[in-house]
Amino acid sequence: MTPAHFTLSSAFLLGLTGLAFHRTHLLSALLCLESMMLSLFMSLSLWGMQLATTNFSTAPMLLLAFSACEASAGLALLVATARTHGTDRLQSLNLLQC
Repeated sequence: MTPAHFTLSSAFLLGLTGLAFHRTHLLSALLCLESMMLSLFMSLSLWGMQLATTNFSTAPMLLLAFSACEASAGLALLVATARTHGTDRLQSLNLLQC
């Protein structure tokens, strides 16, 4: 395993553990998701450059586009939650209430 692969896989795993264990605020969960998407983007870009083919050149751009959509939807949910509940703490949210 090259140092670049190790760095990118450890960045993904750190984002995953941050998402799994530090879920107090919605903003911290969104930041962990964005770090995971960034490490996936870098991994796909590195993989496409190492293979030196043009078949995989669109995959990082599609992932980046979906990541931007996910970020905008997450921030919209953050703003809506902060307006209705007054906080972004995940413990104050009840999924059974509308």
